[in-house]
Amino acid sequence: GPGPFVASQTISRRDFVTGVAAGSLLLGSGVPVRALRAENNGSAPPATLRGNRFDLGIGYREVNFTGTPRQATVVDGGLPGPVLRWKQGEEVVLRVTNNLAVDSSIHWHGIILPAGMDGVPGFSFPGIKPGETFEYRFPVTQSGTYWYHSHSGFQEQTGLYGSLIIDPIEPEPFSYDRDYVVMLSDWSDTKPERIFSNLKKMGHYYNFKQRTIGNFADDVGEKGWGNTIQDRAMWWQMRMSDRDISDVTGYTYTFLTNGMTPDDNWTGLFDKGERVRLRFINGAAMTIFDVRIPGLKMTVVAADGQNIEPVSVDEFRIGVAETYDVIVEPQEGAYTLFAQAIDRSGYARGTLAEQPGMAAEVPPFDPPVILTHADMGMG
Repeated sequence: GPGPFVASQTISRRDFVTGVAAGSLLLGSGVPVRALRAENNGSAPPATLRGNRFDLGIGYREVNFTGTPRQATVVDGGLPGPVLRWKQGEEVVLRVTNNLAVDSSIHWHGIILPAGMDGVPGFSFPGIKPGETFEYRFPVTQSGTYWYHSHSGFQEQTGLYGSLIIDPIEPEPFSYDRDYVVMLSDWSDTKPERIFSNLKKMGHYYNFKQRTIGNFADDVGEKGWGNTIQDRAMWWQMRMSDRDISDVTGYTYTFLTNGMTPDDNWTGLFDKGERVRLRFINGAAMTIFDVRIPGLKMTVVAADGQNIEPVSVDEFRIGVAETYDVIVEPQEGAYTLFAQAIDRSGYARGTLAEQPGMAAEVPPFDPPVILTHADMGMG
């Protein structure tokens, strides 16, 4: 029969080669392919690896977030990859083996380290060739919440990313009882090369919230004919639209929380009265998220790995590659972690609950974002 990553009877030679490589990796791991598939389809959170010596493997894996199997690029078989937990003041050694059929890499985002260890092919090192192992070795001089991802081709978009937690030498200026990573990301069944090609041909290819004649009539009624025409002319001169919020949208993206779809509903447990630390990481390729937890205030205590003066918020916006640490104090029942895409085309979702299986209502979207000329720096 077909290999584990063959989705149809007609495949290209390139897909056949990568499929063979992937199948060899899975069989060589000694873990049944069926078990790997089940584990990666929203039923298990990322593993946590602690210490200062790590052996990581980059490989292929079949995933199914939409009802259609697709090939992902993963670290140690997981999407996201394992949570790596380091200790400030130690030296870490990470031996990364590339089991792909193409070059790969891992970049340690936000980490202060020697240039040759940064993991960006063509700038800091040549990349990791198929079948080869590269040893990253550097001192850990900071602490906080960070993440890692590939800097080769479109591998990050197909799943090659994970979170970093660096425990500090000195006690942190805040306390908590539980600690969860909440990694937000976006997944498409369409190959990222195709998405890129579509955008090159038509920048608004994935944007289905364009202006209509009704919008024009509303603007004329509100601003007058002359001002509306002038407004349209300025946007036309910039070759943009005030609806141009996200280049790629929920039309093709499924938004994930710790590698789980909204229906799969990642859940973090708590006991009443506990202080829970949530380490939000935006590991998306293209998506800005607006995050809120209905019924709970969030106290932001760190941003991009740096402790800050605590600030209480109802909602925050997190850009691609940013991290925010917040403390919440849930009391009883269940609470929805609601991360809506900035263009309101979809959302990632998780739950904080007292017991497994509990869920709270998914809230409605906030009003849609519309750009103004001020957003474009035009006064």
